[in-house]
Amino acid sequence: MEFVVGEPERGSRIDQFLAVHLAQNFSRSQIKKLIEAGEVSVGGSLVRSAHYRIKSGEKVQVAWKEKEGDETRAEAIPIDIIYEDPDLVVVNKAAGMVVHPAHGNPSRTLVNALLYHVRNLSEAGGKVRPGIVHRLDKDTSGLLVIAKNDTAHYSLARQFKEHSIDRTYEAVVRGVVQHDEGEIDKPVGRAFLNRKKVVVRPLGGKPALTYYRVKRRFPQATWLEIKPRTGRTHQIRVHLSHIGHPVLGDSFYGVRALGIDRQALHASQLGFHHPRTREWMDFKAPLPPDMESLIQSFQKLV
Repeated sequence: MEFVVGEPERGSRIDQFLAVHLAQNFSRSQIKKLIEAGEVSVGGSLVRSAHYRIKSGEKVQVAWKEKEGDETRAEAIPIDIIYEDPDLVVVNKAAGMVVHPAHGNPSRTLVNALLYHVRNLSEAGGKVRPGIVHRLDKDTSGLLVIAKNDTAHYSLARQFKEHSIDRTYEAVVRGVVQHDEGEIDKPVGRAFLNRKKVVVRPLGGKPALTYYRVKRRFPQATWLEIKPRTGRTHQIRVHLSHIGHPVLGDSFYGVRALGIDRQALHASQLGFHHPRTREWMDFKAPLPPDMESLIQSFQKLV
């Protein structure tokens, strides 16, 4: 794999540079190990330090290849494409759909569907996750932007890294949230005993910031608008659970709920600069029927 350093990336550390371009393939610690193992070179010369500062125009090579047979196959699965142009696709993902193949979910994913409907996708994420710049949990519905070429992929990935993407979620949480709006500024990280779970970790966690605003209160629940300023795994679900208002239906971080069989969390708005034209683009997706029904059931109690 080879990447060319752009002018905005000049002076960055090579591990930080690769963390953006290989975000779908490797963690930061894995990238560091690749560098230490002599798998990364710049202009043909091996780089042994993660602190190496890259220069504009340099070619960064990573001596890693996916195994044959790792390619994801196209499958004729219906998906809701709300926008498409030569550079990107915006999809309203249904709850229950995994974004890309992984252990336990080799098929029937959004990527399988995209390969059938869109054909050409960015290869920057690898053959297993073509086009994928960011993700939503399986049981979270809503908006995702997918890159159709590597240039678009790198631009969108950089916007996510710089937190310039505008994202809004809607959630129905347990209990009555007292403040009309607020922020949750708590570091998060993997739990020590259950690596699938994320917890608030004051020491050793990664910074995470979530803003929320009350849309409507019910006797036993609250409908929230949420804007995450960072993009940590499970961030919204963990933060809301931490303040005592877990997302309804989220059995992993909260409680099951009557009326919905998944977490009541929906990515309702997504805004970003178009990777080619730099025009600001903004998309909205209405609440899915299960969340609408859940809210209506609470409205009857008011």
